[in-house]
Amino acid sequence: MARRGSFTSLINQIARDSAKRERERIKRENARIREIEQAKKQELRLIAQTNKEKERARKEKIKSAEQANKEARQEHLKIRQEEADDLNIELTVKIKELQGILEETFEVDDTISFDILRINEDFPDFELPEDLKKEPVITTKEEFLSKIQEPSSMEKLIPGWEKRHQLYIEEQLKRFNEYEEKIKVFLEERNKKISTLQQEYSKERESFEKRKQQRNQEVIELENAYTNREPDALSSYCTMVLERSEYPEGFPQEFRVAFLPDPKELVVEYELPSKGIIPSVIEYKYTKTKDIVEGKPRKQSEIKDLYQDVISAVCLRTIHELFESDQGNNIDVIVFNGFVNEIDPATGKDIRPCIISVRTTKDKFLEINLAKIDKKACLRNLGAQVSPRPDELMAVKPIIEFDMVDKRFVEESDILSDLENRPNLIELTPFEFENLVNNLFDRIGFDAKSTQSSRDGGVDVVAFDPRPILGGKVVIQAKRYKNVVGVSAVRDLYGTMINEGANKGILVSTSHYGKDAYEFAKDKPIELIDGGGLLYLLEQNGVKAKIIFPED
Repeated sequence: MARRGSFTSLINQIARDSAKRERERIKRENARIREIEQAKKQELRLIAQTNKEKERARKEKIKSAEQANKEARQEHLKIRQEEADDLNIELTVKIKELQGILEETFEVDDTISFDILRINEDFPDFELPEDLKKEPVITTKEEFLSKIQEPSSMEKLIPGWEKRHQLYIEEQLKRFNEYEEKIKVFLEERNKKISTLQQEYSKERESFEKRKQQRNQEVIELENAYTNREPDALSSYCTMVLERSEYPEGFPQEFRVAFLPDPKELVVEYELPSKGIIPSVIEYKYTKTKDIVEGKPRKQSEIKDLYQDVISAVCLRTIHELFESDQGNNIDVIVFNGFVNEIDPATGKDIRPCIISVRTTKDKFLEINLAKIDKKACLRNLGAQVSPRPDELMAVKPIIEFDMVDKRFVEESDILSDLENRPNLIELTPFEFENLVNNLFDRIGFDAKSTQSSRDGGVDVVAFDPRPILGGKVVIQAKRYKNVVGVSAVRDLYGTMINEGANKGILVSTSHYGKDAYEFAKDKPIELIDGGGLLYLLEQNGVKAKIIFPED
C-alpha cells in the first residue's frame, strides 16, 4: 500500500512536470508568436512610415518643382516685360531726340575759330625708353683688383701659397676681361639703339614741323580768303560749320554749299532723312497669353506731323548755325533746299524730290526767337515752300537750283554738253530777249503779250494766268543785269502792277537780287526769279541756254 501510494505520487509529479513543461512550451510558443507578430507589426509600421516619407518626399518634390516652375514663369514674365520696357525707353529717347533737333543747337557756339584749325602744339621732347634710361654701373680694373683678398697668415704657412695666389689673380683677371668685353658689346648696342631712335625722332620732328608750317599757312590763307569774301573760302568755312553739327543716328548729313559774293547769298543743298527716321511704333506691350512683345503702330497722321517737324527743324537749325557762325558779316541771304533720296514706290526707281525750300535774310531771321516758335508757322512767315505731304514724297520747286549756282558744277556739266551751241542770254538783242521771255511764259501756260522794250534791256510783258481764283493779270519784267538787282527795280515793278491793276508781278533777272529787294517783296504779290531760276525754267520748258557775262 505504501509503495502504491508512492508510485501514485511519482506519477502525479511526472504529470505535473509534464503539464508545467507543456505550459512553458505553450508560453514560449505564444511569446515567439507574439514576437513574430510584433516584428510583423514593426515591419508594417516601418513600411507605413517609409511609404509616408516617400509620399511626403514625392509631394515635396512636386511642390518644389511647381515652385521652381512658378519662379521660372515669373522670371520669364519679368524678362519679357523688361524687354518691352527697354524698347519703350529706347522709343522715348528716340522721339525726344527727334523733337529736340532744333533746341540741341541753342547751347552750341557754331562759330569756328581759325586758331583751332592751326597746329599749336609743339613736338614732344626726345625721351629714351625705360629700358635705355638706366646707365650701367661699370667696374674699373682697379676696383675689381682691390676686392681680391690677400692670403691670411695661416694660408702663407702652407708651402706653394704664392703660386696658388698668383694663379688665383690670373683667373680673376681673366674673368674681368670677359666682363669688360661684355660691357663693351652692351654699350655699343645701347648707343646704336639710342642713335637710331634719335635719327627717327629727328625725321618725325622735321616732318611734323613741315606739316605744322604747311597747315598753319593754309589756315592763314583760308582766313585771309574768308575775310576777303572769296566764294571758295566762304563755302569751305560753312562746310566745316555744318560738318561739326551733331545729329542723331540715321541722319545723312550730306550737303553742298555755294556762295555768291555780289548778293552775299549762300545756297545750301541739304539731304534730309527719309520718313523712316520716324519710329513706326508708338508703344511696345508684352502680351502674356501670346508670350510676345508687340508694337502698337503709330498713326500715319502722327508720323506725317513728326516728319514735318523734323525736316522743319533741320532747315531752321542749318540756317541758324550758318548765320550764327558768320564772323565777318559775309552772308546776307541764305537759301536752303532740302532733298530726300528715296525710291519711288510706283516705279521702283531712285528719286530725289525737294520737299522744303526757303530763302531768308539775316536781319529777318535773327529777329526770330527760335526757342518759342511753331516751326511750321515760322517757315510760312519766311515764305518757305514746304511739301504738304513730305511723307508721300510730294515735291516742291526749289527757290534756286543749286546746279545753276555752283560754278564748279556748271563748268563741269557744260563741258559734257553743247554749251557752245547754247544762246548766251546776255548777248541777245532786246527784241530776241523779249521773244524769249514771252515764249517762256506762253509755254508755262500764261497768255503773254509783250508791251515794250527799254534801254536797259528790260522787257515788260502783260500776261494773264487762266487759273481760276489764283489766276488773273500778271506783269512780268526782265532785266539783263550783270550786277546785283537792287530794290529800285522791285519798286518799279510794284508801281507798274498798281498802274496796270495786276494781281501779281514777276521780276526776271540774269543776275541776282540784293537783300533789300527781297525785303521789299516779301509782303507783296511779287516773285523774284534770278539767273539760275531763269535757266531752270527755260530748261524745264525745252530751251537750253547759258548766262556768261563779258569780262571787264
